[in-house]
This record gives sequence, C-alpha cells and structure tokens, in this order.
Amino acid sequence: MEQSDASSSSCIRLHGARPQQRHKSLHAPYIACEHRGCKQALWRLIVRVFVTGASGYIGGSVADRLVEAGHEVIGLARTENRAKALRASGVAPVLGTLDDRETLTRAAHTADAVINAADSDHRGAVETLTDALAGTGKTLLHASGSSIVGDDARGEATEQTFTEAALSPAGSWQPEPDKAPRVAIDRLVLAAAERGIRSTVLCSSLIYGHGYGISRDSVQLPRLANQARKSGVVRYIGTGSNIWSTVHIDDVIDLYVLALESAPPGSFYFAENGEASFATMAQAIADNLGLGTAQSWDIDSAIQEWGYEPAVYALGSNSRVRGTRARDQLGWKPQHDSVTDWIRRRLTVTEPG
Repeated sequence: MEQSDASSSSCIRLHGARPQQRHKSLHAPYIACEHRGCKQALWRLIVRVFVTGASGYIGGSVADRLVEAGHEVIGLARTENRAKALRASGVAPVLGTLDDRETLTRAAHTADAVINAADSDHRGAVETLTDALAGTGKTLLHASGSSIVGDDARGEATEQTFTEAALSPAGSWQPEPDKAPRVAIDRLVLAAAERGIRSTVLCSSLIYGHGYGISRDSVQLPRLANQARKSGVVRYIGTGSNIWSTVHIDDVIDLYVLALESAPPGSFYFAENGEASFATMAQAIADNLGLGTAQSWDIDSAIQEWGYEPAVYALGSNSRVRGTRARDQLGWKPQHDSVTDWIRRRLTVTEPG
C-alpha cells in the first residue's frame, strides 16, 4: 500500500529529498526508516568522497567520473607535484601517505564515503580507515585484485574457475601462501560491516583500457608492451596458455559508482567480462606494435625482468573468475568483452578508454 501524502511529506523532511530528486549525487541506503508507516530506506547523501590512490590508475579514473558528476573528491597525494596535478583535475589534495594514521583518519571523518584504491596489500591503511569509520554507517570501497586466486602455473593452463561464493571465509578455499595476506585484508574489510560500516571489496581481474586520471596505464599489459618496446620481442611465460579473466576500465568505473550507490554491507564482487590466454594477448600486442611473432620466456628470465610477484602471479598464473553478484545485485552491465580487440585497436592511442 502507498503511503499517505502526510506520511510521505514527514518522511521527506526526515530523510531529505527522495533519491530521484537529488541532482548529480550518489545515495547509499543507510538504515531502515523507523518513522511510522514508512517503508523506504533512510538514505545517506554521498557528496564528499575521499580517495586513496587518486593519482593512480583505478582511483584516478573513478575520481575523474565522480568529479565530472559534481561530487567533491578529496585525494591522498604523496608529493607536492602529485597534489598539484590532482588539483588541476578537480580533486582536492591531502598531503600524506598510507602510513599517516592521523591524515587518513581526519580525511575519513570529513568524507561521506571512502574509496581505498592505493594499495591492495597495505593492511595498516585498512585498519586505520575501518577504525575511523566504525559506527558511522559510511561507505568504504576497497580495491583488490583477482591475483588472489592466482596459481603458480608458470604459463600452463588450468580449467579451474572461481565464483564469489567460493571465496567465502566460511568455505574451504585457501589462497596460495604468497597471496594469503591480501585475502586477509579483503576479509578485514568485509568484517567491517559488523562494525557499522557499509564495506565492500571490489576484486578486479586483468584491467585493460587507458585511465582517465593522472596515471594512464594499468599493470599487466603495459608490462608486456614496455618490455617488447625495449627488446623488440613480445614475451609470454612458458607456453602462455595461462588464462586471466579481463575487464575494461570503463566497466570498472561503472561498478565502483554502482557500489557507492547501493552495495549492501559486507559485499564482495568480482569485476570481469571475458577472458584470454597470455599467449593470445601477447600476440595481439605484437601485431599492434609490428613485432612479428610473440615468443616464450622461461620463468627465471621473466622474474629477472619483472620481479617475482609480477612474473609468477600477474603474468604467469591463471586467474579465471566468474562474477555474477554485481550483475544480479547492482545491475552492472559491462559493455566491453574482448581484450584482444582492444589491444589491436587502441593499445597505442593516447585518448582514455
């Protein structure tokens, strides 16, 4: 049954304008309204967003979208030069690092929502932010990556795929030892829902597409391309049959915005839409750069070039994930599904996307 006009009017005074009446603002369901006869959620207006990693690839791209939509974005900056660049992009800089507990706490207190996109492996920053936000009902989005399910395959394929449900803390899945600390951080964020925080982990697969913020490049494909430009040969590890799920930066940005709007507390989402083997992606890079046939590399040479963790878990592993929750719960509709098409068409262009 619909509410009476009187009930609706009093609730609007209590809640503020209804969500659809707000202009260029995000709305996060906070708690159920206890006003007599009201069935709507009590909406917390998200105007000011604090972003760690605002000068980075994911954080910078999300910050750009939020600024464009009219939100006030505060960005953590390690240096004056980074602060200057953020200011020029419409982001209000806060000088500090992830180790500056007082700076992070103060910024979190003044914001309506926090996006932690600077470092998926920095536990201290997560502890500081969750302590600062505890009991506020505010939103915390934490950027993770699907290397958490990566194996030490060294270029060999696997048929195993992972759903979001499979990674539940109550289940039997265990990460590789090298990835256990990151999984523990993700679970710390999810557990913050029990402390009065609308906390969400967004676990992206291999992201492709040029960024919209200060940092243009993602992590994995640029490593392959930069090595190829330097050596004249595009390399993959072992047979290159190892497969990663993929997602375009535009679709990642859309997911962050949707999560800010309506993700339930304690949510975990994979961001993926398509997959490809590293041999296939490497050959697409070679085709774009005019470098002939991509070639195999042994793991020791790859580690010497890229380091242990990037070689083994970012470029030599399998990370095949299936994300249904964002589609089902948030209405996420990714628009891009072919990383190899993007590589061949846009790897060397200068425009974002």
